[in-house]
Amino acid sequence: MTVDEYKEEAARVRPQLLFMARRYMGDEEDAEDVVQDVLLKLWQIRDTLRQPMDGFATILVRNRCIDLIRRRPERQAIRENMAEESHEADERIDRMMKIIDRLPTLQQTLIRLRHMENMEMKDMAALIGSNEVAVRKALSRARQAIRDNFLKEEGHE
Repeated sequence: MTVDEYKEEAARVRPQLLFMARRYMGDEEDAEDVVQDVLLKLWQIRDTLRQPMDGFATILVRNRCIDLIRRRPERQAIRENMAEESHEADERIDRMMKIIDRLPTLQQTLIRLRHMENMEMKDMAALIGSNEVAVRKALSRARQAIRDNFLKEEGHE
C-alpha cells in the first residue's frame, strides 16, 4: 500500500474506528488514543497491507480496547493514589506557608527571596544591606524555625 493509499484508507476508516473505540472505552480521550495507536501500527506495516483495511483495523482496535480495559483497575488505583498524594502535598504546602507567615519579617523575606524567587545569597545580602554570612545564618535560623514548627504541629515533638 502506498503512502497516499494509506492516507485515504485511514481517513475513510477512522470515524468507524473511533465509534467502536468510544463504545468500548466510554471516554473520548481514551478512544482517540486507541485509534491513534492502531493507525500508527498500521502505518508501520503499510507495505504489507491490502485494501480495504477495515476488518484488520477493527480487530486491532477491539483488542487494544480490551487490553486497556483489563488494565484499568490498576490505572484507576494509580490515579487515585496520585490524587491522594497530591492532596496531601497541597495540605503540607499550605501548612508550611502558614508557618512562614508567622515568622519574623526578616526571616519571611529571606525564605521567600531564596526559595520562591531563587535569589542568590550575595544579591539577598545587598538587598537587605548585610553580608552573606549574616544572611546565611538568618536563613538557617528561619529554616530551623519552620522545621521545628512543622514537626510540632505534626506532633513529633
